[in-house]
Amino acid sequence: MASIFRLSQIPNAICVLRIGLIIPIVMALNAGQFRLALLLMFLAGISDGVDGYLAKRFQWRSRLGGLLDPLADKLLLVSVFIALAWVGLAPVWLAAIVIARDIVIILGALAYQVLIGPVEPAPTPFSKLNTALQLIFIVFVICYASFAWPPRISIVVIGAGVLFASLVSGLDYVLRWSSLALAAGRK
Repeated sequence: MASIFRLSQIPNAICVLRIGLIIPIVMALNAGQFRLALLLMFLAGISDGVDGYLAKRFQWRSRLGGLLDPLADKLLLVSVFIALAWVGLAPVWLAAIVIARDIVIILGALAYQVLIGPVEPAPTPFSKLNTALQLIFIVFVICYASFAWPPRISIVVIGAGVLFASLVSGLDYVLRWSSLALAAGRK
């Protein structure tokens, strides 16, 4: 009898568990339980590293995993930005820019999928920088709410980096996928 669960599905299962951590993280932030939220964020980060390691190390990559992993990351980041803005720990305008960037990318990917063909997720260097800065910003904000550390100026500087990286990486995606669409249209 064939097993329903295969070892190669472990990275995908870890991604689903990471998505499952979003609600407890948001609830902890809304309840002012910042240390718990920070702990859960670290668990989510560890799970992201583990699923990536397993997928690469054992060649357990899949199309589903290629979609689930960035989806889990984006859902987590957007949800936490919304929660931080909701409780007054992050500027609403910064959360709006982070969310708007992701909406533009998702709508562009859907349009490409419908009009041109399959979208192969491929994060750009700007996108990776943006994600890193968003994570650092979130961790700094929650650490400051928990321990009054790091200094607020570091949060302001990282927040400015998030603003810049969100705008640049969003524009980079628009230009990159527009040129791919134009090239596909010429064929």
